[in-house]
Amino acid sequence: MLMAAVASLATTGCVDETFPEGGTATQEQVGASAAALESSLRGIPTQMSQGYFVYGDQVHETDMSYAGLIIAQAEMLGDMYVGKGANTGYDWYSNYNNFSRSYNDNSYFSYLPWFSMYKLVKGCNDVIGAVDMETASESVKEVAGKAYAYRALDYFTLMYLFEPKANKYTDCSKVLGLTVPFVLPTTTVEQGMNTPRVPHDEMVAFILSDLDIAEECLANNVQNDKLYPSLACVYGLKARVYMWDEDFENAAKYARMAIDTHAQIPTTEAQWLDVNTGFNTEVQSWMWKMGYSAENMGNLCNWTGWMSAEADWGYSSLTMPSIDRALYDHISYTDFRKYTFLDPDRSVYNYKSCRGQEWLDGMPEYVSIKFRCKDGDYQTYSIGALADIPLMRVEEFYFIEAEAVAQTKGFAEGVKLLNSFMTQYRDPNYNCKATDLRSFQIENLMQMRIEFWGEGVAFPMAKRIAPGFMQNYEGTNAPGDAFKINCEGIKPNFNLVIPRFEYESNPILKETNNPDPTKAVVGPSPVGQYS
Repeated sequence: MLMAAVASLATTGCVDETFPEGGTATQEQVGASAAALESSLRGIPTQMSQGYFVYGDQVHETDMSYAGLIIAQAEMLGDMYVGKGANTGYDWYSNYNNFSRSYNDNSYFSYLPWFSMYKLVKGCNDVIGAVDMETASESVKEVAGKAYAYRALDYFTLMYLFEPKANKYTDCSKVLGLTVPFVLPTTTVEQGMNTPRVPHDEMVAFILSDLDIAEECLANNVQNDKLYPSLACVYGLKARVYMWDEDFENAAKYARMAIDTHAQIPTTEAQWLDVNTGFNTEVQSWMWKMGYSAENMGNLCNWTGWMSAEADWGYSSLTMPSIDRALYDHISYTDFRKYTFLDPDRSVYNYKSCRGQEWLDGMPEYVSIKFRCKDGDYQTYSIGALADIPLMRVEEFYFIEAEAVAQTKGFAEGVKLLNSFMTQYRDPNYNCKATDLRSFQIENLMQMRIEFWGEGVAFPMAKRIAPGFMQNYEGTNAPGDAFKINCEGIKPNFNLVIPRFEYESNPILKETNNPDPTKAVVGPSPVGQYS
């Protein structure tokens, strides 16, 4: 019952957690005027970073719309922990990293991803459904084209979060190849009550169709405002989709088109490590972003308050977000990205913080200083948290191109591309030592996990590649036994569960739900061995 659910979600007595009530604009309201159409489009990026987006109130601190799902993916990868000595109880996202507590169809961790994404889909549908593409002016078509690109992003995200991949910990055999239901501008409430999961090939075709329309509508688009997708972003989305579909020839093609169309260099060392603007202000490499305004931000439920240990508000000052030690150790000291995180030996680099040397000296090893407070203001959330968040950077497509070329032309060609990117832009001494396609895939993914730490970009690549995840090893900085889990292939919670509140209204989904991963692996796993 997706149409009804995203418009009005009622509390029931048979669930373990609280469900909200709320509403959004109708297509008729959106289509009332050209100004309303533009306004509705502007609302899409605002919704993507909206605090308490689904509930509309302070019910759960992971209710951060798309921004929250980015953090969730970093946790699922096991790339991020609370810092040494921090209280894991403050990390509301920790279930995504250990699934030792409730992760089932009645939990926030199934409910919020599902309804956040479908609420975002509705915002796109309201714009798309209000436009007659046959009679629309070129300016209106451009607005619609951006909405089609947003919808493609939303369905792609739903697809890779909910499409199950086989794993040794839960039985997905009955649902392999199933993605999520379609909700279109024309979908009625009655239809939504009998809407099955769409097969993989059908969903891929649908997303690519949206992107074809977006490509045509944005053919002459000049990217002035990175809050909205450009033609280069459309090519980037196509590269992502083709990569997930394992159509590597097209993935390589569109990754290169994204790079060439964007035509800007990757983030520089100075930009990456800037104390005042690092990863809070768009730079030339960014293709697409989200952002905050005073109207859609509170002191707790905002990006910087979760991701910047320097921020003196929110939860990050309590959780001190940190990188997994093994991932950190994989970064060479000649790679400037190493200094995104605090080394156990602080003498290796002259770290800088808006909070000064005393603060740095008091922080534990591996704490991240990647996402800085806006303008270095760590005390006033209404200033320091008015940050940009990267949705798409050009760097991603160098990595996608490298694996896609390795898949189609041999791993040695992929090695050349990865070496070229790394030595030119990241580490002059880098030399990929992969000896076959599989080892190259894993190394290329490892560099993506470093490059996009905290940005969520590497998650679908990891879910497709299934490299194995080792969080209990000698010297691990995992904060407790629940996090010390070693999973062969992928973690079972990479396949998110459809919430009960949805399938009670749309019963066809009940028998085709993903298996509950709760306690499928219980830590600690044997040191250095898969459970």
